[in-house]
Amino acid sequence: MKVFGIIGLKNSGKTYFVKKIITKLKSLNLKVASIKHAHDDFNIDLPNTDSYMHREAGSEQVIISSSKRWAKIIELNSSQERNLGELIDELDKPDIVIFEGYKKEAYPKIEIIKDPLDISTHLFNNLQNVIAVISEIKIDSFNKKQFNKNQIDEIVQYILNYEN
Repeated sequence: MKVFGIIGLKNSGKTYFVKKIITKLKSLNLKVASIKHAHDDFNIDLPNTDSYMHREAGSEQVIISSSKRWAKIIELNSSQERNLGELIDELDKPDIVIFEGYKKEAYPKIEIIKDPLDISTHLFNNLQNVIAVISEIKIDSFNKKQFNKNQIDEIVQYILNYEN
């Protein structure tokens, strides 16, 4: 199983690229899983739904299931947030996992550069395993693989061919 990340500053286009990459990987008949890091509190069940009311009543684990999909919600309460490796272990044998966020994890990552001219916003200067960047212009201080924003096919091939 290959694990690969997309990182960048807020509103840099991470979700746009993750969506494009997943679509391309799926077109290659790969079993794709994705993990998205969210900040603070979030809900996947809406107020006034049964699952929401179960959780609000005190259920610490809720599974919602239908003939189309299922989801598991676990309340962490005061437990520590799960790291990326623990979340990957929850997946059911995908060919590839694309994660968004988790910039400090040790897996290979591609950084989406929001402002190529402002080097103070470049994350690769302070992170390990940033093995490529996507930018509108070439970044002279980055000596690894660089892509422009229209090279989705090339980015996917790079991910598939990358060896740790």
